[in-house]
Amino acid sequence: MSQRSASTAPPLRQMLEALIAAPSVSSVDPALDQSNRPVLDLLAGWLEDAGFRVEILPLPGQPEKANLVATLGGQAQPGMDQAPLSGLVLSGHADTVPFDAHLWHSDPLRLTEAEGRLYGIGTADMKSFLGLAIEAARGFKPADLQRPLILLATADEESAMHGARALVESGRALGRHAVIGEPTSLRPVRAHKGVMAEAIRLTGRSGHASDPNLGNNALEGMHEVLTALLAWRDALKATHRDPAFAIDYPTMNLGHIHGGDNFNRICGHCELHIDIRPLPQQQPEQLRAELRERVAPIAERRGLELELAPLFPSIPPAETPAGAAIVQAAEALTGQRAESVSFGTEAPFLNALGMETIVFGPGAIEQAHQPNEYLALDRIPPMLGYLRQLIQRFCV
Repeated sequence: MSQRSASTAPPLRQMLEALIAAPSVSSVDPALDQSNRPVLDLLAGWLEDAGFRVEILPLPGQPEKANLVATLGGQAQPGMDQAPLSGLVLSGHADTVPFDAHLWHSDPLRLTEAEGRLYGIGTADMKSFLGLAIEAARGFKPADLQRPLILLATADEESAMHGARALVESGRALGRHAVIGEPTSLRPVRAHKGVMAEAIRLTGRSGHASDPNLGNNALEGMHEVLTALLAWRDALKATHRDPAFAIDYPTMNLGHIHGGDNFNRICGHCELHIDIRPLPQQQPEQLRAELRERVAPIAERRGLELELAPLFPSIPPAETPAGAAIVQAAEALTGQRAESVSFGTEAPFLNALGMETIVFGPGAIEQAHQPNEYLALDRIPPMLGYLRQLIQRFCV
């Protein structure tokens, strides 16, 4: 490994400009989905120049998508079966959501400074963090780091988290302590809710609307399902609470419904999509089984065919213990107690690989997925300071 320091990486502003200019949309719509390799190629070049050992790990069956793992210092070697006992992982996703360029006041793929802000897609969520992680490592030499510093850039976080899931499936060991730089406004986060999106499909029998006996109305069946779901939602709220969250109960949103095709035909098919945000104590598999228990008797009694299907693989809830070293270190640095949030991240997947993970970044969640996304310039110096102190604490 080279003994050069990170001083050979480009200036931070140059890195941010290049990261924002590299399109890397991930979407469940194939017409919008893009490769993240251009972003990884940029990172790989800068990290190699900075003395990191870089690995590009293509996703199974998706060569246009990949994860990047770059290691500086420590004893980690490629292909290790066991995780290092310590070390620090700085993690971010290399993709963005789709964007509507006509709603922006500047080019979303060009870093634009105005009013003390840096505008561009991915400035807050969260390409900028990858550049900040490299900048924070500037000046640290491999020989200085007794434990490895690892930069992780993942694929498809904004669609199905394929990159993080591939790491878990491969059993790839990385380190002990992890920081995911999602937008948290410089406040450490140690827990978040899960994200489930479920489809409920009822199939009956269409027929002429003049005679109800000619068919079996799936829309009427869904009406009863909706009543059962609202009762379940009330029960979840009454029986599951976690005061660490601002919204301290699991939520359920009835987000989409469609049934039938014409006013004068008995509705033969009806589909409902719901969103559930479970607390850390709840698991998606358990909730999915309870969903079936609530709606299957309705379908059976009405003679309707029932299909339940996730709209995408669920994101489990995440919780890192309050006593974890990374949590306590971040709290000491910021002077703020670690929080809990309702949005999902890759934290449960990193935790599944044996890490203790916090979510901690300079952007604001209010800017994520919005036109005119920006990162406030005054967030950059403190974030760099926190990252450098964490590197010192966990690697040096």
